[in-house]
Amino acid sequence: MAHTIINSPNAPAPIGPYSQATMANGVLYVSGQIAFDPQSGDLVNDSIENETHQVMKNLQAILQEAGMDFGNVLKCTIFVKDLNNFGRINETYGSYFNSNPPARETVEVSRLPKDVNVEISCIAAK
Repeated sequence: MAHTIINSPNAPAPIGPYSQATMANGVLYVSGQIAFDPQSGDLVNDSIENETHQVMKNLQAILQEAGMDFGNVLKCTIFVKDLNNFGRINETYGSYFNSNPPARETVEVSRLPKDVNVEISCIAAK
């Protein structure tokens, strides 16, 4: 199957052997994003809300590079280090979906890359 690699200069470069996203048959698979500020290269982790906002901004940049927005998102996966932060993450995440939010799962994990608190991936379609 033919697929297209999607990379946005407005999202952080991958920190391993993967692409920011791939598109096949109009479906976009976005790799998990963490709260790197793409301009400074710094992690945004002064609060769980700011960390989640940066993750969502990174997802948004990749979606835009593919000609999409959050309205195209079908499903998200949220990985969190501490489910006690779920309410705060959920409120911030939810502010990016005005109506008809996508399907989603949220999973607590013992550790995430760069010891961040939240990582989010998504699948979107045109």
